[in-house]
Amino acid sequence: MSDRSFLQWPFFDEVHRDLAEQVDAWATRELADLDHSDVDETCKRLVKALGEAGWLKLSAVEPADASSKIDVRSLCIMRETLARHDGLADFAFAMQGLGTGCISLFGSDAQKTEWLTKTRAGKALSAFALSEPASGSDVANMAMTAVRDGDDYVLNGEKTWISNGGIADVYCVFARTGEAPGAKGLSVFIVPADTPGLEIAERLEVVAPHPLARLAFNDCRIPASAMIGNPGEGFRIAMSVLDVFRSTVAAAALGFARRALDESLTRVSERELFGAPMSDLQMVQGHIADMALDVDAAALLVYRAAWLKDQGAPRVSREAAMAKLYATDHAQDVIDKAVQLHGGDGVRKGHIVESLYREIRALRIYEGASDVQKVVIARQTLANSKGV
Repeated sequence: MSDRSFLQWPFFDEVHRDLAEQVDAWATRELADLDHSDVDETCKRLVKALGEAGWLKLSAVEPADASSKIDVRSLCIMRETLARHDGLADFAFAMQGLGTGCISLFGSDAQKTEWLTKTRAGKALSAFALSEPASGSDVANMAMTAVRDGDDYVLNGEKTWISNGGIADVYCVFARTGEAPGAKGLSVFIVPADTPGLEIAERLEVVAPHPLARLAFNDCRIPASAMIGNPGEGFRIAMSVLDVFRSTVAAAALGFARRALDESLTRVSERELFGAPMSDLQMVQGHIADMALDVDAAALLVYRAAWLKDQGAPRVSREAAMAKLYATDHAQDVIDKAVQLHGGDGVRKGHIVESLYREIRALRIYEGASDVQKVVIARQTLANSKGV
Protein backbone atom coordinates (compact mmCIF):
# COMPACT_ATOMS: atom_id res chain seq x y z
CA MET A 1 0.00 0.00 0.00
CA SER A 2 1.24 3.46 -0.88
CA ASP A 3 2.48 5.62 2.01
CA ARG A 4 -0.38 7.61 3.58
CA SER A 5 1.51 9.27 6.42
CA PHE A 6 1.53 12.60 4.56
CA LEU A 7 -2.21 12.86 5.20
CA GLN A 8 -1.40 13.64 8.84
CA TRP A 9 0.42 16.81 7.84
CA PRO A 10 -1.24 20.03 9.03
CA PHE A 11 -2.14 20.98 5.44
CA PHE A 12 -5.17 18.69 5.63
CA ASP A 13 -8.55 18.62 7.35
CA GLU A 14 -10.45 15.46 8.19
CA VAL A 15 -12.53 15.84 5.01
CA HIS A 16 -9.34 15.53 2.95
CA ARG A 17 -8.24 12.38 4.79
CA ASP A 18 -11.67 10.84 4.23
CA LEU A 19 -11.54 11.82 0.56
CA ALA A 20 -8.15 10.14 0.10
CA GLU A 21 -9.44 6.88 1.57
CA GLN A 22 -12.69 6.92 -0.39
CA VAL A 23 -11.25 7.74 -3.80
CA ASP A 24 -8.46 5.19 -3.34
CA ALA A 25 -11.04 2.50 -2.58
CA TRP A 26 -13.11 3.56 -5.61
CA ALA A 27 -10.08 3.59 -7.89
CA THR A 28 -8.92 0.17 -6.66
CA ARG A 29 -12.34 -1.23 -7.46
CA GLU A 30 -13.13 0.60 -10.70
CA LEU A 31 -9.81 1.18 -12.46
CA ALA A 32 -8.17 -2.23 -12.28
CA ASP A 33 -7.31 -3.53 -15.75
CA LEU A 34 -8.81 -0.50 -17.50
CA ASP A 35 -8.93 -1.01 -21.28
CA HIS A 36 -6.90 1.69 -23.10
CA SER A 37 -7.34 0.29 -26.62
CA ASP A 38 -9.84 3.00 -27.59
CA VAL A 39 -8.68 6.14 -25.78
CA ASP A 40 -11.63 8.32 -26.82
CA GLU A 41 -14.26 5.89 -25.67
CA THR A 42 -12.37 5.08 -22.48
CA CYS A 43 -12.18 8.79 -21.59
CA LYS A 44 -15.90 9.18 -22.17
CA ARG A 45 -16.65 6.17 -19.97
CA LEU A 46 -14.30 7.46 -17.29
CA VAL A 47 -15.96 10.89 -17.21
CA LYS A 48 -19.37 9.23 -16.95
CA ALA A 49 -18.15 6.97 -14.12
CA LEU A 50 -16.46 9.84 -12.26
CA GLY A 51 -19.65 11.86 -12.57
CA GLU A 52 -21.89 9.06 -11.35
CA ALA A 53 -19.59 8.50 -8.37
CA GLY A 54 -19.80 12.19 -7.45
CA TRP A 55 -16.08 12.91 -7.84
CA LEU A 56 -16.61 15.52 -10.54
CA LYS A 57 -18.45 17.73 -8.07
CA LEU A 58 -14.97 18.64 -6.82
CA SER A 59 -13.87 19.83 -10.28
CA ALA A 60 -16.00 22.98 -10.42
CA VAL A 61 -18.11 25.26 -8.24
CA GLU A 62 -21.74 24.50 -7.42
CA PRO A 63 -23.75 26.56 -9.94
CA ALA A 64 -26.59 27.36 -7.54
CA ASP A 65 -24.31 28.37 -4.63
CA ALA A 66 -22.67 31.79 -4.94
CA SER A 67 -20.35 30.98 -2.03
CA SER A 68 -19.11 27.73 -3.58
CA LYS A 69 -15.36 27.53 -4.15
CA ILE A 70 -12.95 25.03 -5.65
CA ASP A 71 -10.97 23.25 -2.94
CA VAL A 72 -7.49 22.88 -4.42
CA ARG A 73 -6.33 20.35 -1.82
CA SER A 74 -9.21 18.09 -2.83
CA LEU A 75 -8.29 18.47 -6.49
CA CYS A 76 -4.70 17.54 -5.69
CA ILE A 77 -5.70 14.50 -3.64
CA MET A 78 -7.98 13.36 -6.46
CA ARG A 79 -5.29 13.77 -9.10
CA GLU A 80 -2.53 12.20 -7.03
CA THR A 81 -4.69 9.18 -6.23
CA LEU A 82 -6.08 8.70 -9.73
CA ALA A 83 -2.63 9.11 -11.31
CA ARG A 84 -1.23 6.49 -8.96
CA HIS A 85 -3.88 4.07 -10.25
CA ASP A 86 -4.24 5.07 -13.92
CA GLY A 87 -2.95 7.99 -15.97
CA LEU A 88 -5.97 8.19 -18.26
CA ALA A 89 -8.33 8.35 -15.28
CA ASP A 90 -6.34 11.29 -13.93
CA PHE A 91 -6.53 12.95 -17.35
CA ALA A 92 -10.31 12.49 -17.55
CA PHE A 93 -10.84 14.06 -14.13
CA ALA A 94 -8.35 16.88 -14.64
CA MET A 95 -9.79 18.08 -17.95
CA GLN A 96 -13.27 18.45 -16.46
CA GLY A 97 -11.80 20.95 -14.01
CA LEU A 98 -9.37 22.79 -16.28
CA GLY A 99 -11.82 22.84 -19.18
CA THR A 100 -14.47 24.64 -17.12
CA GLY A 101 -12.10 26.60 -14.87
CA CYS A 102 -12.90 29.87 -16.65
CA ILE A 103 -16.62 29.29 -16.10
CA SER A 104 -16.15 28.30 -12.44
CA LEU A 105 -14.06 31.35 -11.59
CA PHE A 106 -15.48 34.04 -13.90
CA GLY A 107 -18.65 32.76 -15.56
CA SER A 108 -22.08 34.32 -15.21
CA ASP A 109 -24.81 32.53 -13.28
CA ALA A 110 -26.42 31.51 -16.56
CA GLN A 111 -23.13 30.13 -17.93
CA LYS A 112 -22.48 28.17 -14.75
CA THR A 113 -25.98 26.71 -14.71
CA GLU A 114 -25.88 25.71 -18.38
CA TRP A 115 -22.47 24.03 -18.39
CA LEU A 116 -21.26 23.16 -14.88
CA THR A 117 -24.45 21.26 -14.17
CA LYS A 118 -23.52 18.96 -17.04
CA THR A 119 -19.76 18.67 -16.53
CA ARG A 120 -20.03 18.04 -12.77
CA ALA A 121 -22.42 15.17 -13.51
CA GLY A 122 -20.19 13.65 -16.19
CA LYS A 123 -22.78 14.39 -18.89
CA ALA A 124 -20.56 16.74 -20.93
CA LEU A 125 -16.81 16.82 -21.58
CA SER A 126 -14.93 20.12 -21.51
CA ALA A 127 -11.69 21.52 -22.92
CA PHE A 128 -9.39 24.51 -22.35
CA ALA A 129 -8.35 25.95 -25.73
CA LEU A 130 -5.43 28.31 -25.15
CA SER A 131 -2.34 27.09 -27.07
CA GLU A 132 -1.73 27.90 -30.73
CA PRO A 133 0.84 26.70 -33.26
CA ALA A 134 3.00 29.81 -32.66
CA SER A 135 2.01 30.66 -29.08
CA GLY A 136 2.28 27.96 -26.48
CA SER A 137 4.22 29.40 -23.56
CA ASP A 138 3.95 32.92 -25.04
CA VAL A 139 0.21 33.43 -24.58
CA ALA A 140 0.41 37.16 -25.32
CA ASN A 141 1.51 36.30 -28.87
CA MET A 142 -1.87 34.73 -29.63
CA ALA A 143 -3.02 35.17 -33.24
CA MET A 144 -6.59 33.84 -33.22
CA THR A 145 -9.14 36.63 -33.57
CA ALA A 146 -12.67 37.28 -32.39
CA VAL A 147 -14.27 40.20 -34.24
CA ARG A 148 -17.48 41.80 -33.01
CA ASP A 149 -20.30 41.72 -35.55
CA GLY A 150 -23.54 43.09 -34.14
CA ASP A 151 -24.69 40.80 -31.34
CA ASP A 152 -22.11 38.16 -32.26
CA TYR A 153 -18.38 37.52 -32.36
CA VAL A 154 -16.77 35.79 -35.34
CA LEU A 155 -13.78 33.56 -34.52
CA ASN A 156 -10.98 32.76 -36.95
CA GLY A 157 -7.74 30.93 -36.29
CA GLU A 158 -6.34 27.70 -34.85
CA LYS A 159 -5.74 26.08 -31.49
CA THR A 160 -3.47 23.10 -30.99
CA TRP A 161 -2.46 20.53 -28.37
CA ILE A 162 -5.99 20.82 -26.99
CA SER A 163 -6.71 18.09 -24.45
CA ASN A 164 -10.10 16.44 -25.04
CA GLY A 165 -9.95 17.91 -28.55
CA GLY A 166 -12.28 15.89 -30.73
CA ILE A 167 -14.39 14.50 -27.89
CA ALA A 168 -15.26 17.59 -25.84
CA ASP A 169 -18.80 18.96 -25.83
CA VAL A 170 -17.68 22.48 -24.97
CA TYR A 171 -14.48 24.50 -25.38
CA CYS A 172 -13.35 27.59 -23.48
CA VAL A 173 -11.57 29.40 -26.32
CA PHE A 174 -9.19 32.35 -26.02
CA ALA A 175 -8.93 34.85 -28.86
CA ARG A 176 -7.66 38.34 -29.63
CA THR A 177 -10.43 40.92 -29.40
CA GLY A 178 -8.02 43.84 -29.72
CA GLU A 179 -8.81 46.13 -26.79
CA ALA A 180 -5.07 46.72 -26.42
CA PRO A 181 -1.79 45.24 -27.73
CA GLY A 182 -0.43 41.97 -26.40
CA ALA A 183 -1.88 40.31 -23.32
CA LYS A 184 -4.41 43.08 -22.65
CA GLY A 185 -6.30 42.45 -25.88
CA LEU A 186 -7.45 38.87 -25.27
CA SER A 187 -10.87 37.51 -24.32
CA VAL A 188 -12.35 34.06 -23.67
CA PHE A 189 -15.52 32.50 -25.05
CA ILE A 190 -17.67 29.42 -24.50
CA VAL A 191 -17.87 27.52 -27.80
CA PRO A 192 -20.04 24.39 -27.99
CA ALA A 193 -18.46 21.62 -30.06
CA ASP A 194 -21.29 21.63 -32.61
CA THR A 195 -20.89 25.33 -33.47
CA PRO A 196 -20.70 25.78 -37.27
CA GLY A 197 -17.20 26.76 -38.36
CA LEU A 198 -15.44 24.77 -35.61
CA GLU A 199 -13.60 21.80 -37.09
CA ILE A 200 -11.25 19.14 -35.77
CA ALA A 201 -8.37 19.80 -38.15
CA GLU A 202 -6.09 17.06 -36.86
CA ARG A 203 -5.95 14.44 -34.14
CA LEU A 204 -2.56 14.40 -32.41
CA GLU A 205 -0.82 11.26 -31.15
CA VAL A 206 1.69 11.40 -28.31
CA VAL A 207 3.85 8.92 -26.38
CA ALA A 208 1.20 8.43 -23.69
CA PRO A 209 -2.10 8.26 -25.62
CA HIS A 210 -4.64 10.93 -24.66
CA PRO A 211 -7.35 12.68 -26.71
CA LEU A 212 -5.58 15.67 -28.30
CA ALA A 213 -6.40 17.73 -31.36
CA ARG A 214 -5.71 20.78 -33.46
CA LEU A 215 -8.85 22.88 -33.87
CA ALA A 216 -9.69 25.17 -36.77
CA PHE A 217 -12.13 28.08 -36.47
CA ASN A 218 -13.40 29.37 -39.83
CA ASP A 219 -15.89 32.23 -39.50
CA CYS A 220 -17.16 30.55 -36.35
CA ARG A 221 -20.04 32.73 -35.15
CA ILE A 222 -21.02 32.80 -31.48
CA PRO A 223 -23.28 35.17 -29.51
CA ALA A 224 -21.64 37.96 -27.51
CA SER A 225 -23.22 36.38 -24.42
CA ALA A 226 -20.74 33.49 -24.86
CA MET A 227 -17.91 35.72 -23.62
CA ILE A 228 -16.70 34.90 -20.10
CA GLY A 229 -16.03 38.03 -18.10
CA ASN A 230 -15.38 41.28 -19.94
CA PRO A 231 -13.55 42.11 -23.19
CA GLY A 232 -9.79 42.19 -22.72
CA GLU A 233 -9.81 40.05 -19.55
CA GLY A 234 -8.79 36.82 -21.24
CA PHE A 235 -5.14 36.81 -20.18
CA ARG A 236 -6.01 37.55 -16.55
CA ILE A 237 -8.65 34.82 -16.59
CA ALA A 238 -6.22 32.29 -18.13
CA MET A 239 -3.54 33.04 -15.54
CA SER A 240 -6.06 32.81 -12.69
CA VAL A 241 -7.25 29.42 -13.90
CA LEU A 242 -3.69 28.14 -14.23
CA ASP A 243 -2.93 29.52 -10.76
CA VAL A 244 -5.55 27.10 -9.40
CA PHE A 245 -4.87 24.07 -11.57
CA ARG A 246 -1.06 24.18 -11.95
CA SER A 247 -0.62 22.66 -8.47
CA THR A 248 -2.81 19.76 -9.54
CA VAL A 249 -0.44 18.91 -12.40
CA ALA A 250 2.26 18.62 -9.76
CA ALA A 251 -0.07 16.36 -7.77
CA ALA A 252 -0.52 14.06 -10.75
CA ALA A 253 3.25 13.85 -11.14
CA LEU A 254 3.44 13.02 -7.45
CA GLY A 255 0.95 10.20 -7.98
CA PHE A 256 3.04 8.76 -10.81
CA ALA A 257 6.17 9.00 -8.63
CA ARG A 258 4.49 7.27 -5.69
CA ARG A 259 3.41 4.40 -7.93
CA ALA A 260 6.95 4.08 -9.29
CA LEU A 261 8.34 3.97 -5.76
CA ASP A 262 5.73 1.41 -4.67
CA GLU A 263 6.52 -0.83 -7.63
CA SER A 264 10.24 -0.50 -6.95
CA LEU A 265 9.89 -1.41 -3.28
CA THR A 266 8.07 -4.59 -4.28
CA ARG A 267 10.68 -5.36 -6.94
CA VAL A 268 13.75 -4.96 -4.75
CA SER A 269 12.15 -6.90 -1.88
CA GLU A 270 11.16 -9.88 -4.00
CA ARG A 271 13.93 -10.07 -6.62
CA GLU A 272 17.20 -11.74 -5.60
CA LEU A 273 20.68 -10.90 -6.86
CA PHE A 274 23.84 -12.78 -5.82
CA GLY A 275 21.89 -14.89 -3.35
CA ALA A 276 20.16 -12.05 -1.49
CA PRO A 277 17.28 -9.60 -2.05
CA MET A 278 18.14 -6.61 -4.22
CA SER A 279 17.22 -4.42 -1.26
CA ASP A 280 20.39 -5.59 0.53
CA LEU A 281 22.59 -3.88 -2.04
CA GLN A 282 23.83 -0.44 -1.02
CA MET A 283 23.46 0.97 -4.53
CA VAL A 284 19.83 -0.12 -4.60
CA GLN A 285 19.28 1.41 -1.17
CA GLY A 286 20.75 4.64 -2.51
CA HIS A 287 18.20 4.68 -5.33
CA ILE A 288 15.34 4.02 -2.91
CA ALA A 289 16.52 6.80 -0.61
CA ASP A 290 16.68 9.29 -3.49
CA MET A 291 13.22 8.28 -4.67
CA ALA A 292 11.66 8.58 -1.21
CA LEU A 293 13.27 11.98 -0.70
CA ASP A 294 11.99 13.29 -4.04
CA VAL A 295 8.47 12.04 -3.33
CA ASP A 296 8.25 13.69 0.09
CA ALA A 297 9.83 16.95 -1.07
CA ALA A 298 7.39 17.14 -3.99
CA ALA A 299 4.44 16.42 -1.70
CA LEU A 300 5.44 19.24 0.64
CA LEU A 301 5.61 21.71 -2.25
CA VAL A 302 2.35 20.51 -3.80
CA TYR A 303 0.27 20.69 -0.66
CA ARG A 304 1.85 23.94 0.52
CA ALA A 305 0.69 25.61 -2.71
CA ALA A 306 -2.76 24.02 -2.49
CA TRP A 307 -3.18 24.96 1.18
CA LEU A 308 -2.17 28.57 0.53
CA LYS A 309 -4.74 28.87 -2.25
CA ASP A 310 -7.45 27.35 -0.08
CA GLN A 311 -6.59 29.80 2.71
CA GLY A 312 -7.58 32.63 0.39
CA ALA A 313 -4.27 33.76 -1.07
CA PRO A 314 -5.18 35.83 -4.17
CA ARG A 315 -2.27 34.43 -6.17
CA VAL A 316 0.09 31.51 -5.58
CA SER A 317 2.03 31.80 -8.84
CA ARG A 318 5.43 31.33 -7.20
CA GLU A 319 4.38 28.45 -4.96
CA ALA A 320 2.45 26.67 -7.73
CA ALA A 321 5.38 27.10 -10.13
CA MET A 322 7.77 25.64 -7.56
CA ALA A 323 5.44 22.69 -6.99
CA LYS A 324 4.99 21.98 -10.70
CA LEU A 325 8.67 22.38 -11.55
CA TYR A 326 9.97 20.21 -8.73
CA ALA A 327 7.26 17.55 -8.76
CA THR A 328 7.29 16.96 -12.51
CA ASP A 329 11.07 17.09 -12.98
CA HIS A 330 11.75 14.85 -9.99
CA ALA A 331 8.94 12.43 -10.79
CA GLN A 332 10.82 11.91 -14.04
CA ASP A 333 13.92 11.06 -11.97
CA VAL A 334 11.99 8.71 -9.68
CA ILE A 335 10.42 6.87 -12.59
CA ASP A 336 13.75 6.60 -14.41
CA LYS A 337 15.23 4.94 -11.32
CA ALA A 338 12.23 2.60 -11.20
CA VAL A 339 12.89 1.57 -14.80
CA GLN A 340 16.53 0.91 -13.92
CA LEU A 341 15.61 -1.19 -10.89
CA HIS A 342 13.22 -3.25 -13.01
CA GLY A 343 15.86 -4.02 -15.63
CA GLY A 344 14.44 -5.47 -18.84
CA ASP A 345 10.91 -5.49 -17.43
CA GLY A 346 11.17 -1.71 -17.03
CA VAL A 347 11.20 -1.19 -20.78
CA ARG A 348 8.76 -3.95 -21.67
CA LYS A 349 5.63 -2.58 -23.30
CA GLY A 350 2.65 -2.96 -21.00
CA HIS A 351 4.63 -2.97 -17.77
CA ILE A 352 3.48 -0.34 -15.29
CA VAL A 353 6.84 1.43 -15.00
CA GLU A 354 7.17 1.56 -18.79
CA SER A 355 3.75 3.21 -18.87
CA LEU A 356 4.74 5.65 -16.13
CA TYR A 357 7.89 6.53 -18.09
CA ARG A 358 5.74 7.61 -21.02
CA GLU A 359 3.06 9.30 -18.90
CA ILE A 360 5.35 11.61 -16.96
CA ARG A 361 7.11 13.35 -19.82
CA ALA A 362 4.23 15.53 -21.00
CA LEU A 363 3.66 16.94 -17.51
CA ARG A 364 6.97 18.79 -17.75
CA ILE A 365 5.56 20.65 -20.78
CA TYR A 366 1.83 21.32 -20.48
CA GLU A 367 0.31 24.08 -18.33
CA GLY A 368 3.68 25.81 -18.31
CA ALA A 369 6.92 24.09 -19.30
CA SER A 370 9.64 23.60 -16.69
CA ASP A 371 11.73 26.41 -18.17
CA VAL A 372 8.78 28.80 -17.95
CA GLN A 373 8.24 27.85 -14.30
CA LYS A 374 11.83 28.90 -13.59
CA VAL A 375 11.11 32.30 -15.13
CA VAL A 376 7.98 32.67 -12.97
CA ILE A 377 9.87 31.70 -9.81
CA ALA A 378 12.79 34.01 -10.56
CA ARG A 379 10.60 37.01 -11.37
CA GLN A 380 8.47 36.57 -8.26
CA THR A 381 11.53 36.07 -6.05
CA LEU A 382 13.21 39.19 -7.46
CA ALA A 383 10.03 41.21 -7.04
CA ASN A 384 9.63 40.03 -3.45
CA SER A 385 13.22 41.02 -2.67
CA LYS A 386 12.42 44.57 -3.77
CA GLY A 387 9.24 44.70 -1.73
CA VAL A 388 7.03 44.84 -4.83
